[in-house]
Amino acid sequence: MKLGIVGMGAVGAAIAMAASQRGSAREMVLVNRHPERSKAVALDMHYGAPLSKLAAIRAGDYDDLAGAGVVVITAGINEKAGGATDRSDPQGRLRLFDKNVEVFQDVVPRVKRAAPGAVIVIATDPPDPLAEIARAIAGHERVISTGTYLDTLRFRVHLAERFGISPATVDANVVGEHGTSSVFLWSSASIGGMPLPEAVVKRGWDFADFRQKIEKEVREANIAIIEGIGASQYGIGILSARIAETILRDEREVVPIGSHNPRYGTTISLPSVVGKEGILDVMLPDMSPEELRALEESAERLRGIVRGAMPKLG
Repeated sequence: MKLGIVGMGAVGAAIAMAASQRGSAREMVLVNRHPERSKAVALDMHYGAPLSKLAAIRAGDYDDLAGAGVVVITAGINEKAGGATDRSDPQGRLRLFDKNVEVFQDVVPRVKRAAPGAVIVIATDPPDPLAEIARAIAGHERVISTGTYLDTLRFRVHLAERFGISPATVDANVVGEHGTSSVFLWSSASIGGMPLPEAVVKRGWDFADFRQKIEKEVREANIAIIEGIGASQYGIGILSARIAETILRDEREVVPIGSHNPRYGTTISLPSVVGKEGILDVMLPDMSPEELRALEESAERLRGIVRGAMPKLG
């Protein structure tokens, strides 16, 4: 089981560390445009190998990705460097799109040549439209984005904190874009089988106020992290490692993740079955009319930004 990671910035290094600790792959190849950085990350991790899961970790070039089952791409400009940290900016991560399309025009063909059978996972922001670009460049359907998986985990964590329970016991999803148009599925969320709105009212809380506060916390979590440490890296690192191992082990877990959806005409996140070929099936959960409209709007937003970039791909 071989995992490739392209881009050894904060996110790439966090994915490598998480994958090492989790035992996500037996072999990892770290690729970076500045080879000295990937060599340093691999060397540093090498010294912790006796205390980690068994894995061969090495720096390499694109050719060394040959035989990888999964390649995670994190290369590109991040939110802080790209000026996408204004909490009131409706564009959010989408401000990074044009610059990172240029990066992908160089990176994705190299990944495809070296590892033509790999599932490509896009973790670079904004992941959903960049996955659509990568799909067009790669010419196959084994391209997915980390999508709203992180938003969903944050949603569950913040809900669990309010109720004083484990996040693992919260069933709640965020769908659509990993960005400012993400859609929180309050209508189908539950705790212990009890619909979440009922659980909120049972505690004597005002549901509208509760909902507004939770969504604000989740939507602004990324910026709060960036303001503190410069990059959001550990959460995305852990979930990207989890995605990789789900693919490499053909676990067929259902998680909210991004893939090209013919119904919506773009890459968008919905609960999906993940296995060795990437996305094996996509679920459309029960949604209120309000949530369905919001999902359509999120899809249109993503279609619009991708539409403008396609002619530039040649």
